[in-house]
Amino acid sequence: MGIEVRPATVFDDVKTMVGPKSPDANVCWCLSYRIPSKLNNELQRQERGKFVKKLVAEEPPPGVLAYDGDEVVGWAAVHPRADTSFAKNRKIPHVDDSEVWSVWCLRVRPGHRGKGISHELLRGAIEFAKSHGAPALEGYPVDNKGGKVDLTMAYVGTRRLFEKAGFKKVAETTSVLNGFPRVLMRLDLR
Repeated sequence: MGIEVRPATVFDDVKTMVGPKSPDANVCWCLSYRIPSKLNNELQRQERGKFVKKLVAEEPPPGVLAYDGDEVVGWAAVHPRADTSFAKNRKIPHVDDSEVWSVWCLRVRPGHRGKGISHELLRGAIEFAKSHGAPALEGYPVDNKGGKVDLTMAYVGTRRLFEKAGFKKVAETTSVLNGFPRVLMRLDLR
């Protein structure tokens, strides 16, 4: 059976992908770039999950999910850049005033990695942004030049992953993750 990517409209599946094992854990929930820093710091433990549940009910939802049959196996955060912290990020530049969308987190569940799911997630994020009228989609992956990226930092993707999906490097950034520089990659969707 092939991988199917769908809008992230099922909270329990989003929770499976980005929520904590313990309800009182203070994990990211993929909110670090999605909401202003002050709010991100204020939301604690179970409040974070409740906030994500609201986002999942909104149109557009906060991203896409990959499924292998009925099992959720991947997540990609994708949304208009204006609604993310990238709108005011000092380390990642704006190339122009276009109302671009951003894709900033790609996560594949353990046991499903190494099967091309991140490629499917990125393709799904492209289609999702395109279906919502995005003129372009940006990503901010690491330029690891083939070096090993720690799994805890691999969520931003690699330049090679984005290039394989048709993205072009359009700017350097001053952001560094896991010792690797991040680059601004963009795909025109018009």
